[in-house]
Amino acid sequence: MTMPFYVSPEQLMKDRADFARKGIARGRSVVVLGYDRGIAFVADNPSRALHKVSEIYDRIAFAAVGKYNEFENLRVAGVRYADLRGYSYDRRDVTARGLANAYAQTLGTVFTQESKPYEVEIVVAQVGETADEDQIYRLTYDGSVADEQGFIAMGGTGEHITTGLKERWRPGMNLGDALALAVELLGQDPSGGPSRALTVNQIEVAVLDRARPRRTFRRLAGPLLDALLSSENPTKDVPADDDAAPGRHDTLTGDTAPSGDSAGGGPPEPDPS
Repeated sequence: MTMPFYVSPEQLMKDRADFARKGIARGRSVVVLGYDRGIAFVADNPSRALHKVSEIYDRIAFAAVGKYNEFENLRVAGVRYADLRGYSYDRRDVTARGLANAYAQTLGTVFTQESKPYEVEIVVAQVGETADEDQIYRLTYDGSVADEQGFIAMGGTGEHITTGLKERWRPGMNLGDALALAVELLGQDPSGGPSRALTVNQIEVAVLDRARPRRTFRRLAGPLLDALLSSENPTKDVPADDDAAPGRHDTLTGDTAPSGDSAGGGPPEPDPS
């Protein structure tokens, strides 16, 4: 009679962790950092269809690195969780902390019980009324949750970018300076080689802007992003004249801010990702 193949639990968990980390490290990096009016998301992502950054609810956004099909499933589950909770209770009951806890349970269960862990790392961020109330949660492949302050970088060259952010990021930066810093660090070669000059067509940028009406999520692209990254722009911030009136069409990004709650109490469907 042959003996069954045995692997110690410690070795099994170590192998799964190594597998997940290697898959995440192969992906392009994402940077999340605070600025004076909210939270900015910058991803090294030339695709215009496969988003790494998406809206979840009124003041909550999601960013991820790793395998697209896996973090897309998590994003969709997060939207459903938020919409159901907002409909069943109140919109104010939908929080980044609650969503992060739900994601942690899912990721932890998959890591310990499934044959293959998720090769993903995600961020759930919520913009508050003030910078002190902003929340940024980082979740890893095994369900671990970390409450980050100010900034975070993950995937690819995340450790190198984090070092640069610790040295150069400061609270209260305007949006243009924050985006320029993130783009510069994303383009650097951690091995010391020549840096890449990332163009607006090679990055994905979005913000949670606390100055906007109920839905704070906004994608930045095209001429607006060019202007924010330009060294000739003295203001280095998003024009706010179209943010004051709910329901007005945003001519800069094509977004339309709703004038009231949707029929079910949940938000209109976010941008497809």
